Amino acid sequence: MGTRGCNFRCPGCQNWEISHDSPDEFGRNMERIEPAASAHLARKLGCQGIGWTYNDPTIWLEHTLEAMIEAKKLGLYSAYMTNGYATPEHMEMIGPYLTAWRVDIKGFTRESYKKVSAFAKFDPVLEMSKLALHTYGMHVECVTNVTPTINDGEDIAHGIAGWIRDALGPLTPWHVTRFFPYLDLSHLPPTPIRTMERFVEIGREEGLKYVYMGNTPGHEWEDTYCHGCGERVIQRRHFAVAKATLVDGKCPKCGTQIPGRFQTTIDPTSGQRVPVLLS
Repeated sequence: MGTRGCNFRCPGCQNWEISHDSPDEFGRNMERIEPAASAHLARKLGCQGIGWTYNDPTIWLEHTLEAMIEAKKLGLYSAYMTNGYATPEHMEMIGPYLTAWRVDIKGFTRESYKKVSAFAKFDPVLEMSKLALHTYGMHVECVTNVTPTINDGEDIAHGIAGWIRDALGPLTPWHVTRFFPYLDLSHLPPTPIRTMERFVEIGREEGLKYVYMGNTPGHEWEDTYCHGCGERVIQRRHFAVAKATLVDGKCPKCGTQIPGRFQTTIDPTSGQRVPVLLS
């Protein structure tokens, strides 16, 4: 779910049509739904959770807080897809109820971060992400949209990957996604595939066990591989799971527990219901 507006003004935002709206456009082409009702709708539709994305969920705290409280009562998970620019007071309110914190790490220098997000100070994003994991026990995943000439340097890749390893742990998923031209960054080319692959390699060099490529349909590094033996346990095709071989959340080859939150799906090969990583 999402609304309009944002606390960032990212020049290449892929959802700029809603996130850059002015106040007088608020409500255009939107459907109103009460917070608690949204959680009940999720359960009615057979969803296992509810997430807030498209624009940043921190800007409508009152709605998301009420909805995640209701979702927890119903046994549903809840997730923020966020730029992470919250406050400790904000985190104290949502911490007991929010299940997952999927955060953008847009750069790792003041210069690169400002060019991508229009904000130079990114320390609060890092601190809130540590708080989400270590204080409130949320499932945390990180995303970096690799943008040519801005945050595609190997020094930035090493910096982000090393920070994730040390601050959040080597099993924390890091999604490196391919940039495509949008809005004020329309003059830039899409990120070269080789640059994307190098970011994945650097993540692994820094000790991260689950580094994914995004916006690259069909690439083998969109899949999930066991960190114990390297067996491919989830195969993805675009945004869908093509095949999953996990057994009770474990690698079928070596028995290693694959970290993350799981739901179940039907394996198209066997027809059996199997657990699948949400990440």
